[in-house]
Amino acid sequence: MKITEKDVEQLALTSRLELTAEEITAYTKSLHESLDYMEVLKQCDTGAIDPAALVLPIINVFREDKVQAGMDKELVFANAPEEEDGAFKVPRIL
Repeated sequence: MKITEKDVEQLALTSRLELTAEEITAYTKSLHESLDYMEVLKQCDTGAIDPAALVLPIINVFREDKVQAGMDKELVFANAPEEEDGAFKVPRIL
């Protein structure tokens, strides 16, 4: 596929980028080289390779839930500026 400077200008316009003439030329060359490499990759024989949705195996990394004793209520509210009915009291937002 051939990328033209007009294509790069349209892409820059769509992306709201202001490019100089030198940048347009450089990006045109870079995109053209990238697409040429994609054409090379298309020619690779991948018939013996199974498609993969995930690269890494799926394993459960979560630990089992275990009931543990919580902190003592007095210790929790020790540094609270205000407490009301066993909850932190904070200024009203709305």
